[in-house]
Amino acid sequence: MPPDYELLIFDWDGTLADSISRIVEAMRDATLKSNMPMRDDLAIKGIIGLGLPEAIRTLYPDISESDLVSFRQRYADAYMAMDVEPSQLFEDVRLSLEHFRAQGYRMAVATGKARRGLDRVLKAHGLQDYFDITRAADETASKPDPLMLQEILAHCGVVPEKALMIGDSSFDLLMARNAGMDSVAVGYGAQSVDSLRAFEPRLAIHHFSELRAWLGARSPESSLLE
Repeated sequence: MPPDYELLIFDWDGTLADSISRIVEAMRDATLKSNMPMRDDLAIKGIIGLGLPEAIRTLYPDISESDLVSFRQRYADAYMAMDVEPSQLFEDVRLSLEHFRAQGYRMAVATGKARRGLDRVLKAHGLQDYFDITRAADETASKPDPLMLQEILAHCGVVPEKALMIGDSSFDLLMARNAGMDSVAVGYGAQSVDSLRAFEPRLAIHHFSELRAWLGARSPESSLLE
């Protein structure tokens, strides 16, 4: 039986929005234009969720500060060129968010995106008013540091035990653990469910509707981890 949560905190890329392929493509484009060694798609997906500087440094630990600045701009240019039409929300996301709001849940976003990018996609999807607070990686500490979640909890006046983090990366789930809150592993995003189970999420889902069903359940048999 799921606990009586008050606050649902969502990652964006790979959790609410189907944007992973664009991130991979933009990273590959920036890599080529920066004359850096190409990393495979699995490696690139493995850094999704981090703030962009931390992601680049993870892929290229020896990159200089000046090259990092250039790489960031090339990535941003490539992503913006593809994101003229924003990535679509996953099936059932909008319906579920409306349901959660009607049920009285407070909601937030905690993302590795920059504030400018997050505001753009929220506006494009008409979701600005769905969330009590949103936090972007360039205005706080990058995941898996818990600061982002701690700021959300403080803003909402909710204790960690009453909050739930929903994300598709190890950084999301480790951030939740570091903040003392439960998590849900999303298996249709950047990283596999098998890799995310190591962080002991309360639930693993392969479709967003499964989160709504679990939160609405009132019997132990409903847990998809069993």
